[in-house]
Amino acid sequence: MEFESAQPSVVKSIKQRDLLNTWLRLYARDQSIPRMTEYQPARIEDELPDLVFYTVDAQVEPPRLTIQSDGTRMSTAYGNTGKGRNLDEYLGARLAPIVMPVYYQCIARRLPAYTIAEMNDIYGRVVAYERLLLPFADKDSVTHIIASLKTISEDGGFEIKNLIRGNDKLPVPTLRTIIDRDLFHRAPGRIPSGDVLEFD
Repeated sequence: MEFESAQPSVVKSIKQRDLLNTWLRLYARDQSIPRMTEYQPARIEDELPDLVFYTVDAQVEPPRLTIQSDGTRMSTAYGNTGKGRNLDEYLGARLAPIVMPVYYQCIARRLPAYTIAEMNDIYGRVVAYERLLLPFADKDSVTHIIASLKTISEDGGFEIKNLIRGNDKLPVPTLRTIIDRDLFHRAPGRIPSGDVLEFD
């Protein structure tokens, strides 16, 4: 599975960009991924329905990810809660080969991963599924991942219930990236001309 090299600006969602910028500020101190306990984004409570928290055992091959919590909207999209379960088992045989390589790449590279996949709801409306993975480590190995999962449709409204498991057609990946360029957070007002101005 190929992953493109990307800058933080690849992330479309403003909310996801805020989460990434908080991670980048911590990363920029000594160019290493932060500890989970340091990560305290502003207004994170508003994002909790779209966040999933994982613990990572990187000492086994492949790494084992255990779901510690899962957002209410994502539980609805998958049809049931996954708390306490291993991610690969929760995804099942159809989805795991598509999804797990993204998490494995995030762990191996020790960098954020951002992907977009398209799927259809039960009424045939196209829905974009935007996934941002942020890795954390206590020492050398990745110990935690936070996933921010957004669903957006150009048609406006869509049916999220059983969105991911509810039809025979598998999600179609349209973008797979590792964010490995410009790994720092620019303060507003110090951006070279031609770049997009960002505010926290």
